[in-house]
Amino acid sequence: MTDPLFILAVGVLIVVGGIIGLKLHPFLALLLGAFVVALMTPASVIEQYAIAKGTAPAAALALSKKSVGERIATEFGATCGKIGILIAMAAIIGKCMLESGAAERIIRSMLRITGIEKAPIAFIISSFFIGIPVFFDTVIFLMMPLAKAMTLRIGKNYLLLVLCIMAGAAMANSLVPPAPGPLFLIGEMKIPIGTMMIAGTIVGLFTITSGYFFALWANRKWPIPLRDSLDARLEDIKAIAAKEDAHLPALGISLLPILIPLVLICADTAFSAMSAEQTSSIKPIVNVVHFLGEKNLAIVAGGVAALLILLSQKKSEKEGLTPFVQAALMSGGGIILITAAGGAFGGMLQQSGISGRIAELTKGYQMALIPLAFIIAAVVRTAQGSATVALITASGILSGMATNSQLAFHPVYLGLAIGCGSKLIPWMNDAGFWIVCKLSNLTEQEALKTISPLLVVMGVTGLVVIMIAAQLFPLV
Repeated sequence: MTDPLFILAVGVLIVVGGIIGLKLHPFLALLLGAFVVALMTPASVIEQYAIAKGTAPAAALALSKKSVGERIATEFGATCGKIGILIAMAAIIGKCMLESGAAERIIRSMLRITGIEKAPIAFIISSFFIGIPVFFDTVIFLMMPLAKAMTLRIGKNYLLLVLCIMAGAAMANSLVPPAPGPLFLIGEMKIPIGTMMIAGTIVGLFTITSGYFFALWANRKWPIPLRDSLDARLEDIKAIAAKEDAHLPALGISLLPILIPLVLICADTAFSAMSAEQTSSIKPIVNVVHFLGEKNLAIVAGGVAALLILLSQKKSEKEGLTPFVQAALMSGGGIILITAAGGAFGGMLQQSGISGRIAELTKGYQMALIPLAFIIAAVVRTAQGSATVALITASGILSGMATNSQLAFHPVYLGLAIGCGSKLIPWMNDAGFWIVCKLSNLTEQEALKTISPLLVVMGVTGLVVIMIAAQLFPLV
């Protein structure tokens, strides 16, 4: 009854069963799972876990004597501290880019580079990079009308465009911070945010390439026409497509909310990787970059840029920015709560000693940890439908291993494997499945035979790339 694997099974069963069987909100299901796991874990195991992490014996004993509620609340608050500001600002950036027309300007500029015939490539690349600071559903809401408008222009390839949008947005959502899942994952597994951003982007480009080729095949095998609908009439789509470029912000300005945090964080990562001797001559610059490159400040800077762009576009309107910010925070607040509850659940799993148990099982072959991370995330995603919950659960289980000094490769590979595993397998228990299905006017059967295998192909491609990279470039 006290075996960490048994406790894990019970915890996952409660979370998955609560969400699917009892139709509980993920926030409640995760908190309930955390409570049961905490209740099942003996005080002696909690004390051993704390000591193994380097906690002083007195502090470890004090932790083991805390009540279940105190331990859950502590982990909940710690997670909020890690990701609260980041998710809130990411929500503001996404809303501002959508309302100001910045995101649409980026998409149109990409189309001018690739041309109409190569529109699918522009769509998959645009959805990937916009999906970095913008929530998955926002990318779908933004780009699906453009896919319909583009289909009206070229008269074909509607399914191809839909799958390209889905592919890009889905992979960015699970691989590249500041998307909520990767943000939680890097905090839990102690992965530098710059490292995850760079590595996630590289792996993401491999995965969306395989997704693009699958989309080409699916489009030839099951051509699906553009359909009229009450919520997206073809006449309205034509009006959107005819919108003047003069009413949109310039491309350079539109890119600022994305580029500012990316550049600052990556610069901080680059300077941190240099030795003290290399940076001594430019110490004032290094100090400024370290200050601004801190992830919370960097994302706030991106948010300020997004707000200024929106303000310049809406300066003639009397209500100001408050309605837009409020709507964004309402969206981001729910994600913060779910993610923090997931942090509490993961923290209780850690205190059960699950990482040590898994370490014993994988002692002889550490590379088995990468497919194990992938499989855990895939099982949780398929069972309960949320990629974010899958990321949270898998990172909670494996975070102890990620910080193991004897690990033969950088923990970023474990994080990437979890991200790719969280893509498998979307079906009717997945909110994103329904968003794409309804906005694209695909039937459930059409979505199941196109969207679901698309993400399986990309997830497995990512696993293969990660395994090869961990062998060739362990980064340790």
